Amino acid sequence: MKEIRADEKLVAYCGLYCGACKRYLQEKCPGCPGFDQATWCKIRTCCQKNRFSTCAECREHPDPMACRQFNNLVSKLFALVFRSDRAACVDQIKRLGLPGHAERMSQLKHQTLRK
Repeated sequence: MKEIRADEKLVAYCGLYCGACKRYLQEKCPGCPGFDQATWCKIRTCCQKNRFSTCAECREHPDPMACRQFNNLVSKLFALVFRSDRAACVDQIKRLGLPGHAERMSQLKHQTLRK
């Protein structure tokens, strides 16, 4: 099993931190940036189309919750089940940058900030 470490390349487009995800740590998932089969993810598709590292770079929707790709049914269910606050993750990226977000999430040992 991999160790949790700070790596900005493991920050998902939506702000989640793959570096602390159980599936990533068990080497069952390459993490969002390397998960090319995730064509179903509207956030990933949007960020790739716009050449964003994460939603934090989007100027059209400074509040990610106003974005239909970010705030959709699947993301609402994910947030409910995992008590995930991805919008808070995006805000943290805006404040700390990708390296700071990765460092903070690896310290917390969390994939997401909790609601």
